[in-house]
Amino acid sequence: MDIKGKVVIVTGASSGIGEAAAREFGREGALVVLAARRVDKLESLAQEIKSLGTGASALVVQADLSKLEDIQKLVTQTIERFGRIDVLVNNAGFGRLDWLENLDPVKDIQAQIDVNVMGVIQTTRQVLPLMIRQRSGSIINMCSMAGLVGTPTYTIYAASKHAVHGFSEALRREVKPWGIDISLIYPGGVVTEFGQHAGIKRKTKATTPKFMLLTAEQVGKAVVKLVRRPRRMWVIPWLWSVTVFLNRFLPGLVDATTIKNFTIPERADELAEK
Repeated sequence: MDIKGKVVIVTGASSGIGEAAAREFGREGALVVLAARRVDKLESLAQEIKSLGTGASALVVQADLSKLEDIQKLVTQTIERFGRIDVLVNNAGFGRLDWLENLDPVKDIQAQIDVNVMGVIQTTRQVLPLMIRQRSGSIINMCSMAGLVGTPTYTIYAASKHAVHGFSEALRREVKPWGIDISLIYPGGVVTEFGQHAGIKRKTKATTPKFMLLTAEQVGKAVVKLVRRPRRMWVIPWLWSVTVFLNRFLPGLVDATTIKNFTIPERADELAEK
């Protein structure tokens, strides 16, 4: 798909991957719709996109993707302004990482499902009828390695990303006859605000190796590439595919390694209690 002049909605555009992807679409001359809760960040990004000199335009829509009325407002305002929707990037999401019994049932568990799962489903549901009428469209769903490999303390986040994986796979087989592409992207560790808000507390040094860390800009560029050349799923960087392979074909090995090197050391004090 030629991106110049295309109408692109990016959710979660106020920071991180969403911000980087929106900026990349602007550089390609797209008409970018920026959706998130922090409107001041969106306004600043919109001005930057308009000043790129590529013919790009930007529309700011303040939206909480856990609320259906905000999603409907986002789609309505986009159609009123541009008349069509060519690309939807479902990027909005967050994680709360801790042992399951420590997670708050509402603020941590329900909130993640509302944004990470229902936000993706409901936004896609609102956009889809227009794309079907157009007989064209591209939907990029931001997944995660957590959507392929479950890791301790990621229980709810992993569940939400596995849900996005299943949703996207089924939807792809529904809408392809209308010329609509559904692509999934699975980044490993990315340097964003995610870790600041996830509540990560580690006793061990378990973390993503530095040479496998991605920047938000790298993932943003990958999102644009997926619009140009859609693919079913894309794991980045490619080295994570080894972990995916092992988890699928040697799950017992991954279980034993993870429990021995992560779960037991992290919970040693609790395990020692009588």
